[in-house]
Amino acid sequence: MYRKSKKMNLKDKVVIITGASSGIGRALVDAFAEEGALIAAAARSEDKLSKLKEEISKTGNRIIAVPTDVSKETDCKNLIDKTVAEYGRIDILINNAGISMRALFEEVELEVIKKLMDVNFWGTVYCTKFALPYLLQAKGSLVGVSSIAGYKGLPGRTGYSASKFAMQGFLEVVRTENLKKGLHVLIACPGFTTSNIRNTALAADGSQQGESPREEDKMMSAEEVAARIVKAVKKRKRTLILTSQGKLTVWLNKFFPAMMDKLVYNHMAKEPDSPFK
Repeated sequence: MYRKSKKMNLKDKVVIITGASSGIGRALVDAFAEEGALIAAAARSEDKLSKLKEEISKTGNRIIAVPTDVSKETDCKNLIDKTVAEYGRIDILINNAGISMRALFEEVELEVIKKLMDVNFWGTVYCTKFALPYLLQAKGSLVGVSSIAGYKGLPGRTGYSASKFAMQGFLEVVRTENLKKGLHVLIACPGFTTSNIRNTALAADGSQQGESPREEDKMMSAEEVAARIVKAVKKRKRTLILTSQGKLTVWLNKFFPAMMDKLVYNHMAKEPDSPFK
């Protein structure tokens, strides 16, 4: 008689989380710590990482904090090397670090799009490249925290949507290439989430917009997103599309793309100070 396999036990599994100092990344650190995982937290801010390490260590969990700018190949290699030096292996890599933008393509400086690709796409490529041998050895999990924008291009978010489409295509290929090697690849796509990614989103000139244009209290919390991602890792799911709005967007775009262009345009145009009308 066929029986479903048990969920993965995350106790003492080694997990790397990029973008760990705030938002979904910070919530993921807490969620994996609760499961008893061994954590390697990566982010650019040394101060925030130091505080994070102190808080998690007080709970009795083991954690290392590695200052990392994922847009730099050498930083990503250092992150992997230090994790292996500390724990001896890697079971889970969560590519969560990311930045957003909000500007019309005709007005945005090209350097802004390049910066988004460097962080959101190349950061995922770099970390995955250096971690892959260890993930294959562990038959572990490779996770990309993408977005609904990786399924449907969002107006005013050219670089963000492009980077997430690229990330998803990359991860799909890695999954297929290693189909018979036991590697688990999860593409997780939150909808709009209460995190600071919109506050730090780049404007047309590359400056931070500094204020979210959306109503945060009507979004899924970072903690709920993290809990759902942890659950998906334990079940070794292929994809995770969050929020009813997100699921509806992906489904409608598959069958009615022209209609979705108009719906998405109208929805995004309603944002306060929208760059287009």
